Amino acid sequence: MEKKTFKKVVLAYSGGLDTSIIISWLKENYGCEVIAVAADVGQGAGELDGLDEKAAKTGASKYICVDCKPEFVKDFCFEAVKANALYEGKYMLGTSLARPIIAKKLVDIALEEGADAICHGCTGKGNDQVRFELAIKAFAPDMPIIAPWREWDIKSREEEIEYAEARKIPLKINRETNYSKDKNLWHLSHEGLDLEDPANEPKYDEILEMGVSPEKAPDVPTYITLTFEKGVAVALNGEKLEPVEMLAKLNEIGGANGVGIADMVENRLVGMKSRGVYETPGGTILYAAHQNLEEITVDKETQHFKQQVSLKLADNIYNGQWYTPLTEALLAFVDKTQENVNGDVKLKLYKGNIVGAGVTSPDTLHDLQTASFDEDDDYDQYDAKGFITLYGLPIKVKAKLDQKKKK
Repeated sequence: MEKKTFKKVVLAYSGGLDTSIIISWLKENYGCEVIAVAADVGQGAGELDGLDEKAAKTGASKYICVDCKPEFVKDFCFEAVKANALYEGKYMLGTSLARPIIAKKLVDIALEEGADAICHGCTGKGNDQVRFELAIKAFAPDMPIIAPWREWDIKSREEEIEYAEARKIPLKINRETNYSKDKNLWHLSHEGLDLEDPANEPKYDEILEMGVSPEKAPDVPTYITLTFEKGVAVALNGEKLEPVEMLAKLNEIGGANGVGIADMVENRLVGMKSRGVYETPGGTILYAAHQNLEEITVDKETQHFKQQVSLKLADNIYNGQWYTPLTEALLAFVDKTQENVNGDVKLKLYKGNIVGAGVTSPDTLHDLQTASFDEDDDYDQYDAKGFITLYGLPIKVKAKLDQKKKK
């Protein structure tokens, strides 16, 4: 089969190991112009500094950095909070939430620059290849996609390093500290090396970057109060904050108190199980506070059904299905449930733990008089007799039938 030729390729560029060598590989194998596009999703200046110079030195014709932080936090991270979307009970979808917006920006730039292909550095064993490519198809269905890991002869990260060294491509890593990481304003993930074996305890003192281990957290608790409007955190300790600033401050506070560390073996979309360690300090605080507030502002039937929606939405986000009719419909349902999720949530943070310290809302469904053990005007305890009689009728009928069969 004859290999396609491309004149101009837009590359999702992070400056990490994979994309550092892909520029050279694309030029060697396709002879094309390469535009390196970095999406700033809050990975930090240290990750982005010097990328323009590095991209140019390794052969890129152009370098573009897009600030995605406001949109990423508001339209993706905070949407996940409103939905309580949690994958397999632990993962707060940090990488999964960033991929759709990055892919969309890649398409926008590819169309503006007249590129005839988009390239990513995702491996053929991971989830990100699916997330990127499905999002690209949603906005440029006919755009060719190049995935070097599915084409080249390189089989390991060790061989990638050798490839880079042979071409004098500068790297920020070495063979001893070659963890696979993904960082954004929402989280930091760690995979590879000793973490691949679930039998090994993570070396938290070595790998943690967004905070400290619970053992090293302060011996006194930290109290915070979050104010929500329609399910969105808008103020911290009475101070109004924009989404990016809110998340950054919560990351700092949560990290300092050892909050938001998750060690899990997850089921990847491609079928295998994979072990990773995730740091999500600010997100963990937001999820806890939001759930506490929903407990007093959302009615029982909606709250219980929303739990099913949360599971499905988490699967959709994890599996790269953000830009789909189903996800759009699920998010619309979530928005409806958030109309009365307003109020203040006080939390106590202590050595990795988040403990509720009080919640108030102008839209609370918790009626102190009705819920009290004391007598009240709304609830006649005698009415419970008739309720139980009717509610238990199917059980009674079935029991009578069983008794009849035994005779």
